[in-house]
Amino acid sequence: MKKLVCCLLATVCLLLSGCASLLDRQYSKVEEHSSKYWESESGDTLRAETYQDVVNDFLLLVGRHRETAVLRLYGFEDDASVSDTLEKAATEVQQETPMGAYAVEYITSESKSQRGYYEATVRVSYRRTAEQVQAIVNATSTSAIPDLLDAALQQGKSELAVRIGYWGEDGAASVQKAVEQVRAAWKLGDDDPWTVSYYPATGTVGLVEFVFTPPAADAGAAQSAAQSAAQSAAQSAPAEKDAENSAPKG
Repeated sequence: MKKLVCCLLATVCLLLSGCASLLDRQYSKVEEHSSKYWESESGDTLRAETYQDVVNDFLLLVGRHRETAVLRLYGFEDDASVSDTLEKAATEVQQETPMGAYAVEYITSESKSQRGYYEATVRVSYRRTAEQVQAIVNATSTSAIPDLLDAALQQGKSELAVRIGYWGEDGAASVQKAVEQVRAAWKLGDDDPWTVSYYPATGTVGLVEFVFTPPAADAGAAQSAAQSAAQSAAQSAPAEKDAENSAPKG
């Protein structure tokens, strides 16, 4: 009996330890645009204590399409370190992040020393409008692109920007397949090309932009042009007839 109880206890311990190993998973939660980057006393002023904080501050500004902001930097040694940090962070955001590569033309900054911190005035110039940034659609992977393209065409949109959460090794091939699939379904020919752009252009893609002219818009434009031509012809016909009647006969 004692042996049976010991065996049962040993089995229970093994099961519990096995469950514990399954449940004991490490994870991290990334908050790219956390409110902790704002100074508490001012909604127009950001703060940063590390290089990554500065990058996140810039991304926060881009996500909100803010053109100017004040950034307070704490814990930096001197003017040179502040200037170098701001320049490198601006370059990273503009060239290496999806949102920056898609929306930003350039980022400039001017800093000056204050008591206990540095204060930088940041200016962002955009090559995308606030409406374009707000219209970006989020997708977990490229598998959602066919449905998103189809919906964009049905809504008569001329462009679509999709932020991709996971970009696999076959990401570009998946996008190309989706484009071919949707174009075939809409019976689009070579005379109606699309432009597909990836952001950033090198490295892991995080945003794909499609620029196209919806077939419905093309058909409507063609119909309007045909109607205008018919009306012009109808209006000019009586004038031509009158001119013929009034012409002197030889």
